[in-house]
Amino acid sequence: MTSLHSPDYEQLRVSDLHAFYGESHILHGIDLLVRRGELVTLLGRNGSGRSTTLRAIMNMVGRRTGSIVINGNETLGIAAHLIPRLGVGFCPEERGIFASLNVEENLLLPPMVRSGGMSLDEIYEMFPNLYERRFSQGTRLSGGEQQMLAMARILRTGANLLLLDEITEGLAPVIVQKLAEVLIKLKNKGLTIVLVEQNFRFAAPLADRHYLMDHGQIVEEIGAAELSSKQELLHRCLGV
Repeated sequence: MTSLHSPDYEQLRVSDLHAFYGESHILHGIDLLVRRGELVTLLGRNGSGRSTTLRAIMNMVGRRTGSIVINGNETLGIAAHLIPRLGVGFCPEERGIFASLNVEENLLLPPMVRSGGMSLDEIYEMFPNLYERRFSQGTRLSGGEQQMLAMARILRTGANLLLLDEITEGLAPVIVQKLAEVLIKLKNKGLTIVLVEQNFRFAAPLADRHYLMDHGQIVEEIGAAELSSKQELLHRCLGV
């Protein structure tokens, strides 16, 4: 049996996942695997099913069939509010900052769901901007600061599998570069990251592997070393 600390330990395995919103069949048999410590991206155009895949993992869609194994636990029958206790942190595109609270109050709000959550000092070291703005209300933050706060809040919980949805959308290049540096640091700490990203130039140098999605299906798995040989496919599917 594979040790939990083995580099190829499976942290997330999704098998034949179908997801529905009402009568709409959005995901059509998704298979993907993420090992401990990997950074994996879901690439594709808008509407390809990338964000729905993250929401389905978190049990935030109407109905799901198939299998989703997180840290060795089958989660298809688990209530949405219990999934974070398995060490999963979800950062949705809308961020969910509490506007009436200041930065530090936002950071102190989430409970630690498992040991290993980052302290405020560690958070402020990783996100110096948040330290400078720690007494500013959520409404007063820039888009980039809000995104950093949304990610930092997850890191406080002790999550070791991060699902990040479009974290660079609408942000200035200098902030995007800062987020890239943060992801590298988190990866070096041994965290596992699944990144839904429209900005291929941001994602490409960070990821170990890419899953290319189209019409609710995974059409290709691309390793970091294969990117140059898959340019035509990427251009066709992503326009890059």
